Amino acid sequence: MLRDQLPARPLLLLLLAVAWLWLPAEGRRPPRPPPCPPTCSCTRDTAFCVDSKAVPKNLPPEVISLTMVNAAFTEIREAAFAHIPSLQFLLLNSNKFTLIGDNAFAGLSHLQYLFIENNDIQALSKATFRGLKSLTHLSLANNNLQTLPRDLFKPLDILSDLDLRGNTLACDCKIKWLVEWLESTNTTVPAIFCSSPGQFEGQRIRDLALGDFQCITTDFVMHQVLPFQAVSAEPFTYDSDLYVALAQPSASSCSILKWDYVERKLRDFDRIPALHAWHRDTDVEYVENDGKPRLIISSSSQAPVIYQWSRAQKQFVPQGEPLQIGDSKVVRWEGQRFVEVQTLPSRGSMVMQPFAVGQRQYLALGSDFSFTHVYLWEEEKQKFAKFQELSVQAPRAFRAVPAADVQLLLAPSFKANTLVYRHVVVDLSL
Repeated sequence: MLRDQLPARPLLLLLLAVAWLWLPAEGRRPPRPPPCPPTCSCTRDTAFCVDSKAVPKNLPPEVISLTMVNAAFTEIREAAFAHIPSLQFLLLNSNKFTLIGDNAFAGLSHLQYLFIENNDIQALSKATFRGLKSLTHLSLANNNLQTLPRDLFKPLDILSDLDLRGNTLACDCKIKWLVEWLESTNTTVPAIFCSSPGQFEGQRIRDLALGDFQCITTDFVMHQVLPFQAVSAEPFTYDSDLYVALAQPSASSCSILKWDYVERKLRDFDRIPALHAWHRDTDVEYVENDGKPRLIISSSSQAPVIYQWSRAQKQFVPQGEPLQIGDSKVVRWEGQRFVEVQTLPSRGSMVMQPFAVGQRQYLALGSDFSFTHVYLWEEEKQKFAKFQELSVQAPRAFRAVPAADVQLLLAPSFKANTLVYRHVVVDLSL
């Protein structure tokens, strides 16, 4: 009766469906295996890859665990794993990785475990681990890391375990932030040691004190270029304003510049014409020792001469024999005479100018044949040490000029533009 009531075609389909259900399991078509690259072994949610030439692209989308060993490439690029966003475990041990790009793990917001061990990574960028908000375990053990960028671990809000063992970390100013971080973090970090410099070699980084790092230094940076030649610069103030007079013999004039406190630069103010022609490079320095005024006169055409003020003759008279100086000399007045402190190589030098900025004592040694050398006085060693090179053509003077909160160094040039440098304080730990 059922056969008479149902049409023939639907009845046939129904019988086929019932027959398929009665087939044994081995008689049915097995499900298609998940996609897997040739260099990998895959299950539904794991992948193990060996000798891969790149990060595999055609992995099962449900993969939560990926292991890569002996990879045949050296760089992990930005968003290299973004196509497998469900990853929770990523092991990249025993490869040849040397570089990890910015945002290399972008898109892995579920990643909890990241192991990058036994590679040859020498440096990381500040943005390497950006976006890994779920990461709890990170290992960078046994690489070749010599430094770590400041706040490298800042994006890792819930990091509980960190392994940095087996690296060659240099305990200099660039690692100071890590010492601070280790003092304040709740992350478990096995002991790591300094590989350099010598005074810290072998010490535990956690045991270093912040006072061990001498990270404050200074620098002279270009602030302004004055488009004219000059041989001297003399600052002066008038009515609370700062001015600088620059002698320009080649233009037969003297330029007066005024400091602009808003724009923070020197601006043209006045020009005094009819300056006498410049015939000879001569430098006159006034000093007082033991209450006696003296003049030190140096020139490119003769040896330096020291004159002392004579109250009887009411004029400066030569004191002693002319100084025969091959190199520049730093001397100190001791009672009745100058005593040599230091000799500085100065072939081609036409100006040697000491000046102070705050508590730091500098000395600028200009040259017509090479860079200007700026020296910094080292109190412990009682001598000037090379500090910085400045590219000034044929300098004829150096003048430190305090301008409100800016410390300037003017460098008049006999053959090129006059340069204005700014003295800045630099924290090497930042």
